[in-house]
Amino acid sequence: MFKKIVFLTLLFSYCTCYAQQNMLNDFPSGYNPQEIGNRLANRFLQAKHMLHAGKWISYPETFNWTGAFQFAALTKNEELIKKLQHKFEPLFSSEAKLLPIMNHVDLNMFGSLPLVMYQITKERRYLELGMPYADTQWQVPQQANLKEKAWADQDYSWQTRLWIDDMYMITVVQSQAYRVTGDHKYIDRAAREMVLYLDTLQRENGLFYHAPDVPFYWGRGNGWMAAGMAILLQELPKDHADRPRIISGFQKMMKSLKEYQMPSGMWNQLIDDPDCWAETSGSAMFTFAFIKGVKNGWLDAKEYAPAARKAWMALVPYINENGDVREVCVGTNKKNDKQYYYDRPRHIGDYHGQSPYLWCAVALLEGKIN
Repeated sequence: MFKKIVFLTLLFSYCTCYAQQNMLNDFPSGYNPQEIGNRLANRFLQAKHMLHAGKWISYPETFNWTGAFQFAALTKNEELIKKLQHKFEPLFSSEAKLLPIMNHVDLNMFGSLPLVMYQITKERRYLELGMPYADTQWQVPQQANLKEKAWADQDYSWQTRLWIDDMYMITVVQSQAYRVTGDHKYIDRAAREMVLYLDTLQRENGLFYHAPDVPFYWGRGNGWMAAGMAILLQELPKDHADRPRIISGFQKMMKSLKEYQMPSGMWNQLIDDPDCWAETSGSAMFTFAFIKGVKNGWLDAKEYAPAARKAWMALVPYINENGDVREVCVGTNKKNDKQYYYDRPRHIGDYHGQSPYLWCAVALLEGKIN
């Protein structure tokens, strides 16, 4: 009798695990992550540059490019890799003037793209292009102001602003620098910075203000934080001193996000406001964090795999026939005005939205649930 109980318990556990795994593996036609990834990656090949201040490759384009490269590598699509490299090639010559300068958190993150390309192609010129962007986040320029120098004196990046957006912009390039060099200073920087932002901006409900003086739970801003923690945790050594703090902050945020997920599967432009409009870029970033959390064992699969699947199924219909994502909030600075977030324009095909959809496709295709 005892052996039978043990057998049934193990069988139930196996079936439950298999069912949760299938939730993030098996999708109906039109929702398959490889199909969606192909549509979005090829859409990017046709698209024009999205410039920052009309001068440099923007961070949304950087992350769209990165997602497309990672998707191509994961699916072993050599033709797509070559096409993406061809699109990048002018940045070494005729379009070199479009390379971002290294003086702002939104510009330095560009370095994460060539560092990913180096991992995929092993071409050293990508490494040499990317590393200065990581290094200069901690190299204080002569023209730095007193506030920037004060952050540097505390061993934080001089580009620290305490805007939640930064916790993707800083952590992504430092994490990639750690991956390609193995030098712990890069991952230590990213972790220390993340703890600062967690301690400063995370509220009791697990969500984050846009900035200390802007007490609103903006969707995509929180999305940058969610995705940034997921990427950092992926790279952070298991025995790193800051890992418990970051895991705790991540799980606290995910619990809150699960509670605020709308019946449709989406999240709103202001997360805690049920009357606000459903926004795709933040929703996709939260979905990415859920998928990463479940597949890496940071989140309970039984609880979070259904929420991740529900979100993905809700997101896909927002892609139109041209491969453009709808209902994407435009680039948004902080402002202590709730109506400001309500009134932000909504774009179609904006890279702020295209990018996290690609990240989700990649995350869904990676590995199996632990």
